[in-house]
Amino acid sequence: MNPKKRHDIYQRLRDANPAPTTELNYTTPFELLVAVVLSAQATDVGVNKATAKLYKVANTPQKIVDLGLEGVREHIKTIGLFNGKAKNVIALSEILLREHGGEVPREREALEALPGVGRKTANVVLNTAFGEHTIAVDTHIFRVANRTGLAAGKNVRTVEDRLVKFTPEEFARDAHHWLILHGRYVCKARKPECPRCVIVDLCEYKHKTMPLAPID
Repeated sequence: MNPKKRHDIYQRLRDANPAPTTELNYTTPFELLVAVVLSAQATDVGVNKATAKLYKVANTPQKIVDLGLEGVREHIKTIGLFNGKAKNVIALSEILLREHGGEVPREREALEALPGVGRKTANVVLNTAFGEHTIAVDTHIFRVANRTGLAAGKNVRTVEDRLVKFTPEEFARDAHHWLILHGRYVCKARKPECPRCVIVDLCEYKHKTMPLAPID
């Protein structure tokens, strides 16, 4: 895919959604961090329902630690894998208090050292909370990048590196959100909704569902 086509793809995504953001509810970097940790193998809707209750009683590292393991478990028990996630939320809160003054670090290495936080989670926090030009490649972004030809790759890290490399600077801040939302609601896994896709004529996917005409 050539640079002009990539630019046009992002331009159309921006025109359709000028101010994209995560669908996870949060008000602080810590709330976002916890929400992303909880979102593994869970829906954003499910996480938001759980955190709406949890954050009313504990939305800082100290309050999470004070609530205790059983308390955290009770508030997130509707989420899959809640036992392990509760342990991670307690453990990462303790580390934030002990090593970072209760604040979420802005450095990738420090974030990835936290329990339950991998590269994808760190990328979400760096991008959404701190405005870094990172792209967290989940299943949706991996699918969109490969289908469209925007940044094809056989594994998540390759796709991430290529997206970071090839995404024009003016779109780098919001690229993550545009791509994940496009994959979640339009370029779906089983049947992409090409007839209502704003980049249908720019996409290089060979098995489009009609029509193929440009969308105004």
